[in-house]
Amino acid sequence: MRQLALSPLRIEGLTTMLSLLSAPDTCPKRNCGLGLGSPCYAVGLAVLLCFASFTPGRAAGPVVFRAGAAAVDITPKPGVLLDGTISKPGPVRGIHDRLHARALVLDDGQTQVALAIVDACMIGTDVGDRARSQIAKKTSLPPSHVLIAATHTHAAVRAIHVGTGPLDNEYHRMLAQRIAEAVIQASENLAPAEIAHGSFERPDYLACRRLLCEAGSVGPNPFGETGERVASVAMPKRKTIRPAGPVDPEFSVVAIRHVDGRPLAVLGNYSVHYCGGYARGMVSADYFGCYARALEEKLDAGPDHPPFVGILSNGTSGNTGAIQTGGKRYRPFEWMKIAGRSLARQTMDTLASLAYEKNVKLAVATSEISLGVRKPSPERIEWARSVLQEQKDKSRWPHHWTPIYARETLHLAEYPDKVTVTLQAIRIGDLAIAAAPCEVFAETGLAIKKASPFPDTFTIELANGYGGYLPPPQQHALGGYETWPARSSFLEVEAEPKIHRELVRLLDQLHKGTARETGDEQ
Repeated sequence: MRQLALSPLRIEGLTTMLSLLSAPDTCPKRNCGLGLGSPCYAVGLAVLLCFASFTPGRAAGPVVFRAGAAAVDITPKPGVLLDGTISKPGPVRGIHDRLHARALVLDDGQTQVALAIVDACMIGTDVGDRARSQIAKKTSLPPSHVLIAATHTHAAVRAIHVGTGPLDNEYHRMLAQRIAEAVIQASENLAPAEIAHGSFERPDYLACRRLLCEAGSVGPNPFGETGERVASVAMPKRKTIRPAGPVDPEFSVVAIRHVDGRPLAVLGNYSVHYCGGYARGMVSADYFGCYARALEEKLDAGPDHPPFVGILSNGTSGNTGAIQTGGKRYRPFEWMKIAGRSLARQTMDTLASLAYEKNVKLAVATSEISLGVRKPSPERIEWARSVLQEQKDKSRWPHHWTPIYARETLHLAEYPDKVTVTLQAIRIGDLAIAAAPCEVFAETGLAIKKASPFPDTFTIELANGYGGYLPPPQQHALGGYETWPARSSFLEVEAEPKIHRELVRLLDQLHKGTARETGDEQ
């Protein structure tokens, strides 16, 4: 049961009244006092109860669903390392468009939930934990009720302390602070609201980037191993048979508006890796930022109100790439604008048909599971050292990324035998969100949606840490970039079914109302 929200002044007044009620009988007029045996006790008690009953508190009236949103700039300064690609990282040279941490806070009167979607390639647990610690000091949000996820734009920072220097560490500290500021501002902006959700299909913008090829047609991987059946990133597409897996074309929409109809925020969700098409060294939020800005241009919360916030999260896109349509060669940053604005227009069309609710139930379930790490064998470590010692002799490389994976092998050798990953499920009425820290394949996301007991479910990847690629066991058997052991793909082969099962279990608990959390209490 929620307690009354009392101001310090009212608490002081109540304390004084209570002390009088329990005082000895020392009234100078009738020697009656206000003690328990006093005839004036009933009068004093009545005054006290009236005082309390007129104290404003959310539990005293009907429960009101509230929401708040905010966006905080997180653009790095020149010199901070951008992610680029695995082979072409580099420092910030300029800014094409600015990066943001975009936060949404929901409150049903009993439970609060926050979602912070951040323009970063990935976010490590150290950054997320630092942000949650600051959030807990300034809000009533339990740390386990705060989802922090990266969009996975590659023209932003990889905030996981991989290959960083002093400027990057400074940025990571600033990033944690700015994420916290976004959530704190969103919490301060909480106001009575209505919420709705829906979706539409956009299969034309995405495709499985892992292609199944004829046996013997795929060249050796960076380790010199042959026999793989999938050509993916950094591999020529020869004798292709078909895509090696499905894609998820659903674009999910969560819309929040003020009770007077003014727009408050829209959260979109789509399972495409990113659009790309960058210029080296230039900062960009990719199509995630283009989508948000396009909505913010169309939807206005009005003067003297917190601005409307558009947000786009990444679904399960570990094996899914963007398709450029239109039959032309696009200039840098051009395609992401086209895609982001097109998806925003269709979102606007969808908003017109949504049914809003004023009262929805919120709930959160989290768990931690331990997973093994695919650490290199002594033979693989020796191979890596020999490659790096002789890396000038390119003729001995089985793949142009061989020295990169030699370095990754030595990094992976320093990993612990097991790691802990955090999984999270969120209920918003009859909508559910399942979140994992990995780059999850579309087939896993589709399976979670199918198994969910909720009428509507979507997934958010790269949430609450970084666990690398998450290929299902059958995809591990086919090989390809997403399966090659590195800091970008290090979990055990059976990690996907374990994470899949646990997320479905959390969704079942939320649906039954029996969810228990690790760590924080609701």
